[in-house]
Parts: sequence; structure tokens; C-alpha cells
Amino acid sequence: MTGEVISRTAFGSSYEEGRKVFELQKEQAEYVIDMTHSVYIPGSRFLPTKRNKRMLEIEKQIQTMIRRIINKRLRAMEAGEPSKNDLLGILLESNMKEIEQHGNKDFGMTTIELIEECKLFYFAGQEGNSVLLVWTMILLCLHPEWQVCAREEVLQVFGNEKPNLEGLSRLKIVSTFHKFVM
Repeated sequence: MTGEVISRTAFGSSYEEGRKVFELQKEQAEYVIDMTHSVYIPGSRFLPTKRNKRMLEIEKQIQTMIRRIINKRLRAMEAGEPSKNDLLGILLESNMKEIEQHGNKDFGMTTIELIEECKLFYFAGQEGNSVLLVWTMILLCLHPEWQVCAREEVLQVFGNEKPNLEGLSRLKIVSTFHKFVM
């Protein structure tokens, strides 16, 4: 659910579009962590090792996926579709206005810069939500009475159905608890 919220908030897209990006970024982070535990040899990142090849492949895959999301949104904007109020829409609109204002593409962000910003949205959102979820679990363990109230409310709103964004907005106790945690 967290991944879906990040994907919708950042890109107005479904979790399926972002799921693979999350998985690849996680794998990339694991390689980086492994590298910090090994002896550093200057220039070793340029050697054609199995790890270096995989890291380069991951980077290319992430860039390709995010480029598709950006291009799809740009085509929709050029076709006159209304902008979505998500981070990508705001970023693209701002970039387009910057280019129009100066009449020159040199003033706007390049596609690579847009991709890097999107990667940051995914990564930062994933990390921030992980920390928030852990903190929430700690507080719920410390206050079982909150846990009981929240569970009852969730069951009342969703029953046995899968949670969705519309139903989440109807959760009063959970919303109040979320504000407390933040």
C-alpha cells in the first residue's frame, strides 16, 4: 500500500508502474552497501565485474522506466489533458513554464535531470515511509488501546475488502493517529 501511495502521489500512476522501480532501487542500494564493506580500489567501479555490470544494467532499466512515465505524461499534457496534481505534473509544468518564459530549452531541466528527480521521489518516499511505518508500529505496541480502536475502524470501513484510497480518507481514528505520529 505504501508503494501505491508513493506512486500515485509522485506520478499519478498505479503501483504496478512503480513496483519495478522500487525493486531495482532496493537491489541497487544493497550493492552500494556491499561496496562500503569492501576495500576501495580507485577506479574499481569501472572494471567489468559482475556487480558493476549489474549496477549499470539496473541504472539503465530505471532510467528507461521513468523516461516512459515522463514521456507518457508529456504526450498527455501536449494533447491538452488536464494536469494531475502530483509531483511529476507540478515538476513538468514548472519546467515547461521556465522554458516558455525564456524561450530557450537551455533554461529548463533536461530529461536526465527530470529522471534523476523522479528517482529521488521514489527513493526518498520509500525511505521516509519505511521510517514512519516502523515508528507507527512502535507506538501501537506501546499503546494497545489505540491498536484496538484503529483495528475496529479499519474493519468497519473496509470489512474483508482490500484497502483503497477512497476508504482511507474515511478513517478518522487512523488519520488522527497519523497526525500524532508525524
